[in-house]
Amino acid sequence: MFNNILLAVDGSEHALNAARTAAQLTHAMNSAELHIVVVYDAMPLFLGEPNFQSAMNVRLDEAQKILKTAVEAVGEVPAKTQTEFIAGDPAEAIIEIAKTRKCDLIVMGSRGLGRLAGLVLGSVSQKVVGHAPCPVLVVR
Repeated sequence: MFNNILLAVDGSEHALNAARTAAQLTHAMNSAELHIVVVYDAMPLFLGEPNFQSAMNVRLDEAQKILKTAVEAVGEVPAKTQTEFIAGDPAEAIIEIAKTRKCDLIVMGSRGLGRLAGLVLGSVSQKVVGHAPCPVLVVR
């Protein structure tokens, strides 16, 4: 049923719960592929050099740490696991990746590391739920 799963993570506790849930789903569904993705905001071009490169390096380092933590939370799964990080608007990138990779399911945390932690459903997850090309499992 869910042969190709997209796991979107941002380093939040909800995202780590989503990672563990995605791992359980790959076992239960005997999924063929699990795509783990970290989307970070694109860098503003007005920073200029050397500030642009320095800020980009910081973002990439953080994305790598988030990805490593998510991969550890997922553990060993029967699915072929692919990882990537992408710059851009998180919701739009997640939706586009799901379309491009022909995902059957998106798994993500209900709230990320955004400033509006009081929201019941984060703005990214809310946008993905509303516009995704496939079912979305939002995990607390």
